[in-house]
Amino acid sequence: MSSIGVVPGSFDPVTLGHLDVITRARGLFDELHVVVVHNPDKRAMLPIAQRVSLIEKALADAGVTDVHVTSWSMGLLVDYCQEVGASVLVKGLRSGSDVSYETPMAIVNRKLANIETVFLMPDPAHGHVSSSLVRQVAGLGGDISPYVPSAVKEFIDANGLPD
Repeated sequence: MSSIGVVPGSFDPVTLGHLDVITRARGLFDELHVVVVHNPDKRAMLPIAQRVSLIEKALADAGVTDVHVTSWSMGLLVDYCQEVGASVLVKGLRSGSDVSYETPMAIVNRKLANIETVFLMPDPAHGHVSSSLVRQVAGLGGDISPYVPSAVKEFIDANGLPD
């Protein structure tokens, strides 16, 4: 039986921290899915299709292969997991507040569909980076290149930040 993992997130935009978690998760599973999900609690900067495209480009540039990148907005994330045969969600944790936020969801996902959650700690170089920080720095004209894959930097340089 093959192991299938799912790395979900809003990825708005994908950061080097996200890429680190995805790359390490790829080595843990026979098959890995990265799923861009809509978070109703956040106002998105980029359309979901653009986020999927930027993740695919960043993974290709990093030489990370055999990762399925898609989006999901038709129900619970555990429904996607069941649809693809995944039994594990992979989440990156940056701080204690991430633990507080993610723990109840992990418990509910296990109770709803027997989907386990594995938490990966960030590389210390990326532990302080969040998509919202990147959006704020970019919005104020700062250099985001230390925090995002080159595909994201190039996209924002070429297109600016959406309103």
